[in-house]
Amino acid sequence: MDRLVNTVRPYAWGSVTALPELLGQEPTGEPQAELWMGAHPGAPSRADRGDGPRPLDELIAADPEGELGAATVARFGPVLPFLFKVLTAGLPLSIQAHPSLDQARAGYAAENALGIPLDAPHRSYRDANHKPELICALGDFDGLCGFRTPAGAAAVMAGLQVPALDPLIALLGAEDESEALRGTLAAILTMDGATAAATVRDTAEAVDKAAAGDPDGPYALYTRITRDFPGDRGLIAALLLNAVRLRAGQALYLGAGVPHAYLHGSCVELQANSDNVLRAGLTPKHIDVPELLKVVEFSSGAPDLLLPTAVDATPGEELYPVPIDEFRLSRFTLDGREREIDGRGPQILLCTAGTARLTAADGTTLDLASGESAFLPATGTGTRLTGTGATLFRATVTL
Repeated sequence: MDRLVNTVRPYAWGSVTALPELLGQEPTGEPQAELWMGAHPGAPSRADRGDGPRPLDELIAADPEGELGAATVARFGPVLPFLFKVLTAGLPLSIQAHPSLDQARAGYAAENALGIPLDAPHRSYRDANHKPELICALGDFDGLCGFRTPAGAAAVMAGLQVPALDPLIALLGAEDESEALRGTLAAILTMDGATAAATVRDTAEAVDKAAAGDPDGPYALYTRITRDFPGDRGLIAALLLNAVRLRAGQALYLGAGVPHAYLHGSCVELQANSDNVLRAGLTPKHIDVPELLKVVEFSSGAPDLLLPTAVDATPGEELYPVPIDEFRLSRFTLDGREREIDGRGPQILLCTAGTARLTAADGTTLDLASGESAFLPATGTGTRLTGTGATLFRATVTL
């Protein structure tokens, strides 16, 4: 077992207080957006095995089968296939979507062939992997996920009574759902600057007025955008998407092509080990409209909120089921009874409340307080979990 030393990413949208509160630290006054746990080369966790802290990706590269297990290496290659995070949003994140595995491989190869540097601001594909992700709320968590039906989006726009939105409402009336959604999003993103500025201004004023008259109504959520991203056409794109509020313990799985944005709150996030993002607004970063329109899945549907289900083979474990194998997220709410997890695959354990004790097969123990995490190599032996009033998230793979 390795206690992890993790990197905090200070993105501008991060909460100033949420992550320090989880970690039991004083706020620095600066935003702290994400705590990364894993072996992503952008910010690998570090572990000290007696010779000083070493990056986890370096430890894995030195002995892939010893760290990940032969079955994991055979299935996913000699790298940890997931990245685990705590995400705390004080401001909205960009509206975005992620490519499929085939799209990521093709896009990465194409940008390499063009000689675009990996760190270029206009680069869309930072690696050749897909980025499905699962978030689980640690408290109330607001976001946008997936398209409304065209009729539903048209009704939301019409309710604002903004004449400049009428051309978009007309596009949403197309008979084919995919074409209605694609055509409307494309029109928003390619609108000339003067038209976009006037439309966003009028829409923002209408949103704020509607929310002031009905603070619990359907437009209140969008005031975060009008306040934090004035003049951004992402406000109009956001009206196309389903608004969702997760309560603590509820989760949401986001596959390839699903447009989404996280607006406010704290969650744990488990994703494939990738950093490929195609943006559609609420950001000063590059928006690659043609590539985004290739990646997005233009179909409507209400988000499916996930609740954990009991795992018969592991008493006390609650699983958030997802349709992929690169990552598996589960949760333990420790109540004084000893629990045991197997060690067939690599795993990261994160404590988000209380104090949990991990006991290895050789009797070695490691205590995790809130915000602390540990890497468990694939030794094949079990680890016992104990604690009272502690919440422990388990990230691993499905074999």
